[in-house]
Amino acid sequence: MSTRARSALTPSLDEPFHFIDVDIDDPGPGEILVQILASGVCHTDAAARHGDLPFSFPGVLGHEGSGIVAAVGSGVTTPAVGDHVVLGWPFCGECRRCLDGEPRYCDVVEYELLAGTRLRGDKAGRSAYSGTDGETVSGHFFGQSSFATYSLATARQAVVIPQDVPLELAATLACGIQTGAGAVFNTAKPTAGQSLVVFGAGAVGLSVVMAATNTPATRIVAVDMHASRLELARRFGATDVIDASASGDVVADLQVILGGPADFAFECTGSIRVTEQATRSVGKLGTTILIGGAPLGATFEVDHGRALNGARIVGTLGGSGRAHVLIPALLQLWKQGRFPFDQLVQTFPFDDIADAFEASRTGAVIKPVLTMSAAQR
Repeated sequence: MSTRARSALTPSLDEPFHFIDVDIDDPGPGEILVQILASGVCHTDAAARHGDLPFSFPGVLGHEGSGIVAAVGSGVTTPAVGDHVVLGWPFCGECRRCLDGEPRYCDVVEYELLAGTRLRGDKAGRSAYSGTDGETVSGHFFGQSSFATYSLATARQAVVIPQDVPLELAATLACGIQTGAGAVFNTAKPTAGQSLVVFGAGAVGLSVVMAATNTPATRIVAVDMHASRLELARRFGATDVIDASASGDVVADLQVILGGPADFAFECTGSIRVTEQATRSVGKLGTTILIGGAPLGATFEVDHGRALNGARIVGTLGGSGRAHVLIPALLQLWKQGRFPFDQLVQTFPFDDIADAFEASRTGAVIKPVLTMSAAQR
């Protein structure tokens, strides 16, 4: 049996979206079928369309889905049919890193995110998605392919949320917003009096700023080329901002502001030039945290002497930690007025997916979200 869904298909690299019906297999053991009511638009989706990630086409992208559980496979005890869920990243649940509470670094995470097929069970290696003419369609992007009205996912990646939370807001927590906040809470963990600088005030960088205001860090500096985004950064708690378009030397300006180097630098742009700036902006025992997605194979240079002074460079995927802990915490902070991520969101009807992507590309909208139905609850 199968469920028919309306999808925004990517036929091949850099091709416009085509709206077509796809058939999705019923959930098998450990799987769930979710009626998708909202899906965030993320830079990672655009990167996959342009070939910066190894996903096969034709295929259905989308990896910030939220909706209502429509069916569950055998062995699934949670979530239940009717639950409202956010679909986080998939993970095997069995490897050492998963068991250590770091499922973002699952031993098979690359396959879970990009294989385009099921990975387990008697249908492993085959996509659960197909065109109405029987043509195979790559699905399971980040375990969900949420640019469709239904999604087949694993039960373990679903985070149950309260039914009073708007699904169009909750969707954004699946990846981008969670990534920025988790980089602060799970990776940096700043202590009293420390300083941090955020390179790039998009959805991820602004999430870093909002999260940092909930820590004992006392100086939060945002760097961007757009005055409107720097204004948002100040609104969300940045103590200082640097307009990179007007600065002759961002690193020097930062040191003037802070009276020395930063304790933490968060690189949220994926630009190699900016990455190298970030590594120069921290001092002894400082930490540069790489978040932005550079093209595969990209490299950058680091001064050896600076690294000898105890400086660290660490990467973070999806904010590290466990989505089942972080997403509910972010929702509580939001309800308390301490994490106003809703101010980043603008919704677009599903039919306007091309406009949503363009708004994201140009920066006209910080966080576009597609809505698949007028019923958002």
